[in-house]
Amino acid sequence: MKKLICTVTGLIVAQLAPMALAQPSEPVPVPVSQSPKLQLQFSPYSYHFSPSEEHKPVFMVGLEREHASGKLDGITFFSNSFGQECLYIYPWGGVYKNIWGVAPLSFKWTAGLLYGYKEPYENKVPLNYKGFSPGAVFALAYEFRPGWSAQLNALGNSALMFQVNLLIK
Repeated sequence: MKKLICTVTGLIVAQLAPMALAQPSEPVPVPVSQSPKLQLQFSPYSYHFSPSEEHKPVFMVGLEREHASGKLDGITFFSNSFGQECLYIYPWGGVYKNIWGVAPLSFKWTAGLLYGYKEPYENKVPLNYKGFSPGAVFALAYEFRPGWSAQLNALGNSALMFQVNLLIK
């Protein structure tokens, strides 16, 4: 777990360092309407397309930041389908709102680095090298009340993850 924390810290610093170095010497006020939104994510259940006796319950918690431009980034911690602790860091993503003319419906995509699929399950995700692999998630979200949304994530050709999001900032 200590190695995981060091790896996560290193990846976060690597993501934030260029932005910190590019900051102007004088702070620039950001209008409230353009400040990023921060959401707390929680998933209590995933549905597997091909259930197996090896599968264990999947739980996920995370933080996602939505910029005024529609860009998404975030981090999630989860137990995978085989009970292993995992991490998904996604510096790339986007959100498209008002899908099919339905105001509370949005489409999301994220891409980043997945860590945690280790022996004997390292071949359950593509391009895995020592527990690290690329990751991508596509989702539909529906805001059912202000600040609260339900989301359905497509996890490759393996599963659907049911998720709840809470706007915290």
